[in-house]
Amino acid sequence: MTTQQPCIDIYNHVMPLTYLEEMKKYSTDPGMVKRMTSLQLLWDIPARVEMLKKFPHVKQILSLAVPSPEMLAGPDLSPKLARIANEGMQAMCQKWPDFFPNFVASLPMNNPQAAIQEMDHAINNMGAAGVQILTSVNGRALDNPDYFAVFERMANHHKMPIWMHPIRLAKKPDYAEEEKSKFEVWQVLGWPFETSVAMSRMVFSGFFDRLPELKLITHHCGGMLPYFGGRAETLWAQMGSRSADGNEANVLKSLQKAPIDYFKMFYGDTVLGGSASALRCGLDFFGPDHVLFASDCPFDPEGGEMYIREGINSIFNVGLTPQDIHKVCCGNAQKLMHSK
Repeated sequence: MTTQQPCIDIYNHVMPLTYLEEMKKYSTDPGMVKRMTSLQLLWDIPARVEMLKKFPHVKQILSLAVPSPEMLAGPDLSPKLARIANEGMQAMCQKWPDFFPNFVASLPMNNPQAAIQEMDHAINNMGAAGVQILTSVNGRALDNPDYFAVFERMANHHKMPIWMHPIRLAKKPDYAEEEKSKFEVWQVLGWPFETSVAMSRMVFSGFFDRLPELKLITHHCGGMLPYFGGRAETLWAQMGSRSADGNEANVLKSLQKAPIDYFKMFYGDTVLGGSASALRCGLDFFGPDHVLFASDCPFDPEGGEMYIREGINSIFNVGLTPQDIHKVCCGNAQKLMHSK
């Protein structure tokens, strides 16, 4: 099915050539370098524009593909890499505004003070629509107190959304006795798991009680949470019953809402490989006001077109009303980004 319903592709990726060169220089992950250099539409933006001409009703909000700045360099160099990435994406938007109306800024999260400075610069001076973070900072949890000021700055000052992208590397094994993950389980199943873990840590650390204005977009429609919503709700209602000391039961008492209600405060995108049944699950969990069209372009078997086409088709195959189709395709994104 095709449609001329306007669509804002809220989550897709690029890699400016200047940043690509830095990645080749500093990355210690040959598999990642292989993947990123082989995807033409990730860095050949004129070719990306030609592809998008087949979808004249789609506009893309650009975000940087992994690796993020803190994955490539220490806290002294990562701010420079973030600026290179953000200036590269801004230049794409300025050259092709009809295709890329805006971008999401990357932050050097291993340097929280510099991350706040880059956030301020990107939003105030470059017009960024928000910022992107990963589900962990080189293996450190996002609810670590070192990073709270970054979330606080966005929620209370800029009041714009944060895009959260999963990260788990091949070197993290699936079983303790092994040296690395096999069969790319680390990404296919590991990334939705990492999203779910990060969401959980935020919920039980009281992020939404402390930052009620926080707007956070999860990749792949909330990872595991929509599918396991019933399990999460009933088992976390018994928190503390399975641990020896039972102290975690006090966490429930400290929250102002039931845990499941906080999970539904996140936003989810439609990056589900085009599966209408998976999208229906996400819509049932988050509601049509908290789901946004996204493609994950160009990370599909066709190198760019498939996830746009099939992602849009899935929205029209889950029984939504015309009003809710409009919300998911573009209305929710416009509201979050304060755009028209």
